[in-house]
Amino acid sequence: MASRPLVSIQSLSKDAASKQQLTLPGVFVAPIRPDVVQFVHTNLNKNHRQPYAVKDIAGMQCAAASWGTGRAVARIPRVHGGGTSRSGQGAFGNMCRGGRMFNPTRVWRRWNRKVNVNQRRYAVSSALAASAIPSLVLARGHRVEAAPELPLVLPNDVESVSQTRKALEILKAVGAFADVEKVQASHNVRRGVGKSRNRRYVQRRGPLVVYNEDNGLVKAFRNIPGVETSNVSRLNLLQLAPGGHVGRFIIWTKGAFERLDSLYGTAAKASQEKADYHLPRAPLTQADLNRVINSEEVQSKLRPKKKTAVVRRKKNALRNLGVLAKLNPYAKVLRRKQLAPKTVKKAAAPAKAAAKKAPARK
Repeated sequence: MASRPLVSIQSLSKDAASKQQLTLPGVFVAPIRPDVVQFVHTNLNKNHRQPYAVKDIAGMQCAAASWGTGRAVARIPRVHGGGTSRSGQGAFGNMCRGGRMFNPTRVWRRWNRKVNVNQRRYAVSSALAASAIPSLVLARGHRVEAAPELPLVLPNDVESVSQTRKALEILKAVGAFADVEKVQASHNVRRGVGKSRNRRYVQRRGPLVVYNEDNGLVKAFRNIPGVETSNVSRLNLLQLAPGGHVGRFIIWTKGAFERLDSLYGTAAKASQEKADYHLPRAPLTQADLNRVINSEEVQSKLRPKKKTAVVRRKKNALRNLGVLAKLNPYAKVLRRKQLAPKTVKKAAAPAKAAAKKAPARK
């Protein structure tokens, strides 16, 4: 989450006076939950699908009946008649040439998905918070190295721009044109059969311009490749996190940026435009658990570490000579006496073997 308390309004002219500053809205310190964003995006992305299905009588438009048993052929329905190669061929089944598919698709499939309002708002808050972190914006592939800071806020004069030429000048002035050039370089023909299904070209996403009032801004930016526009009251997760990946490069106008607190509220007060809505709070404000546990505040309240009693393993004195010696000190002497004959016999074994191998004297 972003931790900078103030955000500067970038001036469009080089000879401008000192920059104005705004307080960072509370939505930019909301917890970033990629799992919630991915779940909501997956479901919302299904709501613009067009129903499709195969024809209901496809593969069933012929007269066929099974030959039954006893003819050493499969019991699949077969085409009637004779005098043509089609007669006797299997029909209807999904394993047959010219047959219907298995489980034919229907237009009454459940195409749309409902998503809870709180989940949608949580995902939007997370996507907005991630857009203020330069590392996440760079990781998503945006070229923001030349941008002065994130979030990038421009004066309200941008909302009155109505020419694409001036819109390009604004993007170049604030260091956002490199992202547009990236989009232009990525314009390619789509792979696969989709190129013949009215979606021939693919390209990356560029900056998202968020405004409060449209006084010509949409008309100025709509013809720039990859650049999208959105009203601050209609922020869409499909634009804030394309593909379910947070970190979209967003350019704000001053009016839109100031309105975020009334739309989403802060940590101290609820939203003014959404009924009974409070920003989500992170369970942990400090994600470094080792630092929390080892801090003096926590360690001073902990009880001393318990000393665990060492449980010694019981050993059998009949099998362990060391334990037996503790119980009976004379056990070692007895053991040596038992091993003495074996030691003598083992020492004499080489001499005895050599005597057997030596030739007998005549």
